[in-house]
Amino acid sequence: MTLALWVIVAMTMLAIAGYAQYRIPVHTAQSRVALTRAVLAVVAAAFGYAVAANLPGPRQLALPIFLAAFGVVHLPAALILFFKDLQGAGKS
Repeated sequence: MTLALWVIVAMTMLAIAGYAQYRIPVHTAQSRVALTRAVLAVVAAAFGYAVAANLPGPRQLALPIFLAAFGVVHLPAALILFFKDLQGAGKS
């Protein structure tokens, strides 16, 4: 894939990560919001680093691939929070 395509993928995944981080306080008890955000961000950063560090391709793709992998970790949380919004679920 080209650099431009990876940048588009990274921007999309970062938007998903932003949505997940934005919606966490709506569906999480106030005492656990910071912990939930921190755990999700640390796991995402570790996964992004592992993917980018083992990149066989050109090094210029490392940053967009890191950002895309960072966002991929947020995808399940974003989907869960989206469906909780649709159901009108409260905090857990």
